[in-house]
Amino acid sequence: MTPLLIEVLRRPAALAAFTPAQCDLVLRQAERAQLLASLHARARDAGVLERLPAPARRQLEWARQQGERHLQAVRWEVRQIRQAMAGLGVPLILLKGGAYAMAGLAAAEGRIFSDIDILVPRAALADVESALMLHGWAGVGHDDYDQHYYRRWMHELPPMRHVWRETVIDVHHAILPSTAAAHPDAMLLRAAAEPVPGYPASGSLPPLYTLGPVDMILHSATHLLYESEFDHGLRNLVDIDRLLHEFSSLPGFWVRLTDRAAMLQLQRPLFYALRHAARLLHTPVPAAVLEGNEAARPGPVVLALMDALLDRALLPQHASCDGPLSKLARQMLYLRGNWLRMPPWLLARHLFHKALLTPLQATRTRDV
Repeated sequence: MTPLLIEVLRRPAALAAFTPAQCDLVLRQAERAQLLASLHARARDAGVLERLPAPARRQLEWARQQGERHLQAVRWEVRQIRQAMAGLGVPLILLKGGAYAMAGLAAAEGRIFSDIDILVPRAALADVESALMLHGWAGVGHDDYDQHYYRRWMHELPPMRHVWRETVIDVHHAILPSTAAAHPDAMLLRAAAEPVPGYPASGSLPPLYTLGPVDMILHSATHLLYESEFDHGLRNLVDIDRLLHEFSSLPGFWVRLTDRAAMLQLQRPLFYALRHAARLLHTPVPAAVLEGNEAARPGPVVLALMDALLDRALLPQHASCDGPLSKLARQMLYLRGNWLRMPPWLLARHLFHKALLTPLQATRTRDV
């Protein structure tokens, strides 16, 4: 049975026919999926907001206000990051939610996220980290192993939290770790970045950029299939749906998207993202693109397994949507994401450390 939230994401006007109990359930599913404010926008755009029960309208209005305050906070925080990077000579490229917000994309409306992601050249990491530290950001909550793990193997610095505002910034130099099988060239991503209107270089302030439209979709697909954050899986798939709706009218869009995926070695995550956006959200994708080519499409056994896992893991993480295999599906996709990001020996070492040594060290620290 299709969850009510999925029905509404496919056809927001369906909300008007829901009973009060169904409205209450779809709001609870949306809250778990971090899509409550987004649901307000969809109901408003479909012209059904005023036909909902009063309690549902009040909750959605509260979510709208929270979403707007969040966007204001993101814009202010990005200005602080830009100030911190003044004089470095490094363009500030925003990724994911921060990019959607500053570029004014539909994907930003009602999207709540916990950190701001930026992309800088690897050679500039030390300068950017120092500049951010001088303006109040610091790496917190990471032991020596985590510091080594991030700096030696990962595609980003350990997350940095502002000491007063507690906002978090992730400083990336690539979109996948160097240990992953795929190696999307970060220089190509930076070279195709597009300026955010209204934020050119000004004095010592760096210009503000986002990834290009097709790169933005490829990064979102890569994040969904590699990062294993399936507690946010549906929200991330909704991002892809909204980006495709916004950009697919651009001239030659589908050809450029598939060509770019081949250039960046990201055909497989794009294939899964498009396939499941179409299956779950009914995102309009041309049949030829959905079919994929030999490099994008897995074999029939793997495809059937991934469909079974993603069909469960991409549903809202709510008791009304979970089945007996939902938790197992998310766990298997979590392991798959780690498997894709690092070779077996490193994965085994990492899991051993996080499962056994990290808790042991934490216990010893508490005892001291």
